[in-house]
Amino acid sequence: MITKRFVLLTLAILTFSSLYSQDIKTLNFDELEPKFNISNDTTYVINFWAMWCKPCVEELPEFEHIRKGYENRKVKVLLISLDFGSNVEKRLVKFLEKKGINAEVLILDDPDANSWIGKVNKKWDGALPATVVYKKDKEKFFAGKITYSQLANTIDQISN
Repeated sequence: MITKRFVLLTLAILTFSSLYSQDIKTLNFDELEPKFNISNDTTYVINFWAMWCKPCVEELPEFEHIRKGYENRKVKVLLISLDFGSNVEKRLVKFLEKKGINAEVLILDDPDANSWIGKVNKKWDGALPATVVYKKDKEKFFAGKITYSQLANTIDQISN
């Protein structure tokens, strides 16, 4: 006979095992580039990072806090992973689950970084982390680690 405790335990396991159910897509830069040219009433926060980059990992919670804090406003957080190697999608999903990150994540797999880094921002030298915040023709670029307050202030300025 199935007990109530067994049913609740099974439901809890199913719920927590699928918290991060996002399908992580892998794109080249040509496929990613349109995300930098959307001209609507949404403010976009796009962060380039990798699991192997300590400052990137340290700042990831800031982006999750922004995602949650601005979920009732037209703000979209997009995390672009520059991780690579075998089973990168599976490793990334496990990492994101462990860190409690639910923002949209894409993997950028385009080995010719010299051809696309300057298209992200002319000031970017390719070092990680890097963040672009934009809305229509307003844009701010951050090279290096960023804080919640820097992100929030930038979003508030650009959104108006």
